[in-house]
Amino acid sequence: MVAPLVPRRVVLGGAIAGAAALALSSCSSKPTPAPSTTSSTAAGMAAGFDELDAKIQAGMKFHGIPGVAVAVLAGGQEYVKGYGVTNVDHPLPVDGDTVFRIGSTTKTFTGTTLMRLVEQGKVDLDAPVRRYLPDFAVADVAASASVTVRQLLNHTSGWLGDDYQDFGRGDDAVARYAGSMTRLPQLTRPGTVFAYNNAGLVVAGRIIEVVAGSTYERAVQDLVLDPLELGHTRYFSDEIVGFNVAASHNVVEGKPLVDNAFWEFPRSCNPTGGLMSTVRDQLRYARFHLGDGNAPNGTPLLSRNGIIAMRSNPGPGGTLQVELSGMGVTWMLRPSAENVTVVQHGGTWQGQRSGFFMVPDRNFFMTVLTNSEGGAALLNELFAEDWSLRRFVELSNLPAVPQNLNAAELAPFEGRYVAQLISATGSLESSVIQLGAGNGQLIGSMSMGDTSSDPEADETSTQFGLAFYRPDYGLDLGPDGKPTGTRSNFVRGPDGTIAWFRNHGRLYQRQ
Repeated sequence: MVAPLVPRRVVLGGAIAGAAALALSSCSSKPTPAPSTTSSTAAGMAAGFDELDAKIQAGMKFHGIPGVAVAVLAGGQEYVKGYGVTNVDHPLPVDGDTVFRIGSTTKTFTGTTLMRLVEQGKVDLDAPVRRYLPDFAVADVAASASVTVRQLLNHTSGWLGDDYQDFGRGDDAVARYAGSMTRLPQLTRPGTVFAYNNAGLVVAGRIIEVVAGSTYERAVQDLVLDPLELGHTRYFSDEIVGFNVAASHNVVEGKPLVDNAFWEFPRSCNPTGGLMSTVRDQLRYARFHLGDGNAPNGTPLLSRNGIIAMRSNPGPGGTLQVELSGMGVTWMLRPSAENVTVVQHGGTWQGQRSGFFMVPDRNFFMTVLTNSEGGAALLNELFAEDWSLRRFVELSNLPAVPQNLNAAELAPFEGRYVAQLISATGSLESSVIQLGAGNGQLIGSMSMGDTSSDPEADETSTQFGLAFYRPDYGLDLGPDGKPTGTRSNFVRGPDGTIAWFRNHGRLYQRQ
């Protein structure tokens, strides 16, 4: 889960993921072995883990990350390790059982819980949301009536998705959030365009509550966390007392500083990003999704078909850091140059960045949890830039060679693009991206402010750029003009002209 290109208080994003309509090989019923090369031998894997160690330690130093935990399943071997400290003020060593916030990887737990209810005959993924929530409504009457459960889970519901309102700590927090969504405008028709949508996952959480007859958190614990024996994966801070917890950190002038924002998370947003976990628990969760749907004690939780269904039948594709074929049931489905699908997610919370991906056809999994804003750069190096995939399973990203376009070729993409979000306090804020031609590429700036009382408010500005590598798709450039390892793309309207700029999965409307 990666946050959009906006200030830090915008907290929930899909940290690792991406569009291209390649065939999905993840639907095969059994993993196929990795190519027989030195990288898949025991010695090759040991060397790979050593290289991973070196890369993580170098990244921690360069990006200001006090603590990192990693878990890998590759070549039939498990690798779990912690690096650094939990807190620069009160340092304790990070290990495989250190608790971090996993942010939007939580969405896959929401999806897994819903899939259990589907297999119990209590939910139909293709039924309208109103079958379970009769009073559900957003601003658009037609979308309110027609949007389906599946469209919530594959991020094609089409309404404004970045709604971070806090409705308190009571058991009614999720219900109150869902009831407040009548103000959310419709951006695209349901089912037609991928746009990362936190609000849609809260609606899914509310469906879980109604169908299961309990709070969202209780249902996830009963249906997923407890059966999978994930004893260090919890939603509430009072449930991790006594655990080794990684504090959040900002990076100021290259040095990490403690940020107590770790503890501040709206319960109303729990279905979209509230879980805390460890790499050891995440490894056990990954083994479940790479397996036949059984709990560690052999109890069936999902059928093999249910596991495969979660990473199949993708909706429309796009970009979210990397290219996506689309999304299944909360899993991002990422194509590779070798036509083998990568199944992934990731998460962002203030001072906490995480990545999680699997390659079912290679029985491969990796997660990295960090306790610093600087973790985003390390995750780009390990995940978006495909270092880990190349090193451990010999897969690579779709090719992307930056092009230099002339002024006439860049002109259709120039202009002002705007996206909105709703803060925890309910205020409406806008992100504004201005794009212009420069040096064969697009050069841009993003500014953001509270627009509820002052439409021209501007609190911060970020410089960036875009280098096209194929029609409508580009490599993100940092302030230094160099690729950051992530990708964005433009979306055309029915008339063929540019209607949206998709950045970090969010749609910015051209004005």
